[in-house]
Amino acid sequence: MRTFSELRKIPLREIWENEASDFTPWLESNIQKLGDALGMDLAIIDREASVGNFYLDLLARDLWSSKTVVIENQYNQTDHDHLGKLLTYAGGFDASIVIWISENIQDEHRQALEWLNQRTYTETQFFGVVVEVLQIDDSNPALNFKLVVCPNEWQKSQRQRTLTSPSVKSEKYKSYFQKLVEKMRRNPNFTNNIPDAKSESWYGIRPRFPGIYYGAAFGVKNKVRTEIYINQGDYEKNKNLFDALANRKREITSNFGSQLEWSRNDHQQMSRIAVYHDGDIEKSSDDELEEIREWHIENLLKFKEVFTPEIEQALETLNSSEKEVS
Repeated sequence: MRTFSELRKIPLREIWENEASDFTPWLESNIQKLGDALGMDLAIIDREASVGNFYLDLLARDLWSSKTVVIENQYNQTDHDHLGKLLTYAGGFDASIVIWISENIQDEHRQALEWLNQRTYTETQFFGVVVEVLQIDDSNPALNFKLVVCPNEWQKSQRQRTLTSPSVKSEKYKSYFQKLVEKMRRNPNFTNNIPDAKSESWYGIRPRFPGIYYGAAFGVKNKVRTEIYINQGDYEKNKNLFDALANRKREITSNFGSQLEWSRNDHQQMSRIAVYHDGDIEKSSDDELEEIREWHIENLLKFKEVFTPEIEQALETLNSSEKEVS
């Protein structure tokens, strides 16, 4: 007689203890998994992006359509508070795609999203996504994004999309950053262990410090940036490291040789230190993109040279202080 394995659903908290500090960073790093489930080519613009006193989990862009995407996560079941926030984020970022992710979407909220899709036509599209972690007996758990609400014509249009080539914009990002990668690999001041580029608007190199990246990115409003991105998965650790570096702002700025923008981001987990330059992946000419690429490489190298010893010293001091306290 045939026996069957047991399929069970694992609460998200057993995998990611905290929604804001664990699940959202994971989703940011694995955004393509959500994109694949929805038939989108998603690229992250920012995490915990602010609209007044509210902070959106993830701000993204669909590279197929160049539309702005807001993504809000929620453990357990959906509630009215998050529905209100979702509409606030949609208005604040003038989003065309609105995604609400939860372990359980209540019927009244599913109906509300469907009503919004009927009333907004194609100008704004609302999605309800159930996230679940499944396990068969003692197997490794598997993540599943289940689409519960989508615009009426969405699935039909996505089937058509799969028959076409990748989006022009995503290919431009990949081409731009792959050329940047190849140039860095030929530069003796960078290591050879540099991964290939993806079809995303941001490329990061991680030094030997977990949760810290030197990055090159295309942002919004015709701006590109080179940065150090600090997100060690712990708010207090991030701010302590940022403050330790900021205490040496004068010396660091002098060694860097140009003005830096220091963004502590008190209401966000991550912190950023960056320099900015004009540029847009679609509007800039090939010559302009090559000039931006050289600017990115030059500043990535400066971040590596200037900040690596500073971070090393700051972390050593902070770790020593923690040991003394404990």
